[in-house]
Amino acid sequence: MARLNKSRERPEADSTYFLKILLYFVVGSIWLRSDLLPIPLPVGLIVGILFASHDHFQIDRKIEYALLLVAAVVSLVAPIGIVLDLGG
Repeated sequence: MARLNKSRERPEADSTYFLKILLYFVVGSIWLRSDLLPIPLPVGLIVGILFASHDHFQIDRKIEYALLLVAAVVSLVAPIGIVLDLGG
């Protein structure tokens, strides 16, 4: 089923909708670890929130924010996601 885009009133394809959900999950699972920081930082969550707030073809901001938050929490608990290690 195609979703209507609020800005142009054109239907958004299901594949586009699924790809956006997948990309938000991947971006939300990026973490930054450094020797200078006591805990890892969720840089993917921060970048994802910035991207979601400026996205022209929005799914729904609440869904995008919730998906980013779930991806960050799941990647913190489970051994999934991307960890950028700046330590030596």
